[in-house]
Amino acid sequence: MVVVDWGTVVALSPLFQALDGGSGRTGGVDVLKAVGSRSRMAPATGPLRVHPANPRYFTDGNGQAIYLTGSHMHDNLVDHSTRPTFDYPAYLDFLERYNHSFIRMWTWEHARVSQPANTWLDFSPLPYQRTGPGNALDGKPKFDLTKFNQAYFDRLRARVMGARDRGIYVSVMLFEGWSVNGFDRHKPVFRAWYGHPFNINNNINGVDGDPERNERGDEVHTLKIPSVTRLQLAYIRKVVDTLNDLDNVLYEIANECPRDSEDWQYSMINYIHAHERHKPTQHPVVMTFLWDGPGHSTNGSNAELFRSPAEAISPGQGRNGEYRDNPSPADGSKVVLSDTDHLWGYGGNSGWVWKSFVRGCNPIYMTADNPGEHQEAEAEEVRRAMGFTRIYADKVNLARMLPRCDLASTEYCLANPGREYLIYLPSDPYWIENRFRGRTGYWRLEWLFRKFRELFKLTVTVDLSAASGKLGAEWFNPSTGNVLSGGTTTGGAKQTFKAPFRRDAVLYLASREMPT
Repeated sequence: MVVVDWGTVVALSPLFQALDGGSGRTGGVDVLKAVGSRSRMAPATGPLRVHPANPRYFTDGNGQAIYLTGSHMHDNLVDHSTRPTFDYPAYLDFLERYNHSFIRMWTWEHARVSQPANTWLDFSPLPYQRTGPGNALDGKPKFDLTKFNQAYFDRLRARVMGARDRGIYVSVMLFEGWSVNGFDRHKPVFRAWYGHPFNINNNINGVDGDPERNERGDEVHTLKIPSVTRLQLAYIRKVVDTLNDLDNVLYEIANECPRDSEDWQYSMINYIHAHERHKPTQHPVVMTFLWDGPGHSTNGSNAELFRSPAEAISPGQGRNGEYRDNPSPADGSKVVLSDTDHLWGYGGNSGWVWKSFVRGCNPIYMTADNPGEHQEAEAEEVRRAMGFTRIYADKVNLARMLPRCDLASTEYCLANPGREYLIYLPSDPYWIENRFRGRTGYWRLEWLFRKFRELFKLTVTVDLSAASGKLGAEWFNPSTGNVLSGGTTTGGAKQTFKAPFRRDAVLYLASREMPT
C-alpha cells in the first residue's frame, strides 16, 4: 500500500486559479465573494423536479443535479415587532456573499404571541384582512377569513422573485406548527393561539379552531374541523396561484407540527399536487420533521416523512442522532434537506456540513435572531462551509455521485467510482471512536482521540480499484479555503493519502481522462 503525500506541491486547482488569478493560495471568504460576484444576476432555473438518475437531488431538467444549501431566518417574510423591518435586499446580498442557493421562506399564522416575562411579539403582514367589526384579543380589528390580504401575497411573490434573480431557490412555508403548538403543549407559556386568526375571538366568521378549549388550537393542523380545512385549502390555492409561474419554488407544508398532523400534512401535499397538475408549472413539496414539544423526544423516528407523498423531507435527528453526528447516507427515496433547525435548533458546525454533503444530503442552516458572539462564530463557520460545499457540488458531476462509505477509511465519501471521488477527513475523531464505541473503558480513551487530532495530520485510505490510469489529486482546507495540488496517483488499487495540514480536510480525486 503506497502512502501518497502531495502536500509539498502548492498550486490551486483550475477553478480557484480562475477566481484568484493563479496567485497560489486563496482565503475562504474571498473565494466565496468571488464566486458570488461571478454568479450575480444568474437567475435560478426550473421548475425543480427529482433528478431521474440520482434522486438525492433535484434538477431543472437540463441533466445537472442541483445542490441546495443556504441560511434561513425567521423574519425573512413576516415582520416581527421587536426587530426593525427586515432588509430583504441586504439578506440576498448576504446569501450571495456566501455562495448559498436555498432558503426557507418563513410564515407565521398568529398575529400576536405572549412570551415569558409577559412580553408581546406582533407579526405582520398575515394572509387575511383585518376588517372588523369588533376587535380581536390583541386590540386590533378582527379577521375576515373570507378576504385575503393582498399585501401578504404581493410581498411573498416579490421576495421569491428577488431570490430567483440571485439564483436562489425558495421553500415557501405554508403553515407554522409553533402557531398552535407553543413552547409546551401542556402548559401554554408561548401562547401563539392568543393571536391566531382561527381563534373564535379573533375572526368575524364564527370559525372555532379550538373546540376542545385547550388554548392551543391543535385541531387546526388536523382534519377534524371541516370549516378550517376548507379555509386552508383556499389559502393554499391563493399561494399556488400567486407563485405558479415562478421556477425557483418549493412548498413546505408546515414547520414542526405535532405527530397527529401526519394525515393532515399528507392531505395538503396531495392537494398541492392535484391543484398544480393542470397548471403550467408543477413544483416539489417538502415535509418537515414532526415535533412533540419540550420534554418529548426530538430524536424519534422520521418514518412519517419517508412514507409521505412529498418529494423532499427535512428530518429530525433520528433515533441515534444520526443526522447530527454521523449523517445517514441518503438512499434516494427522498431528497433530504438536513436542517439545523430540527437537529439543534441553533447549532451545527463545519464538520456537520461536509459530512452531510458527502452522504448525499442537502444541508441548510437556521440563523439565530439575536446570536451571541460565540453563536455567531459558529454560524460563520457553518455558512462558509455550505458555500464551499456548493463550489465542489458544481465542480463534480453531481448527477453521478453517490455516497459510498465503503470506498474510504473515513467512511465519508461521495463517488462516481473510477471517475471522481470526494472524501472528507474529519478532524473530530468520530470515525475513529466509532470503532471503540460501546467497549469497556471507552470513555477513558476520549482524551486520546482528541490529542490524536491535535498532534497528527489525518490520513485516509481510498479504494481506487474501479479506476484505471492516472487520477489528479487536490486537497481543500475547510478552515482556510486554501487549495493544494496533490499531484497524481494511480488507480487500480487502494491508496493512502496524508492531508497536508492539520484539522479537517477534503480530498478530491478525478480521472485524468475526464473533460475539464
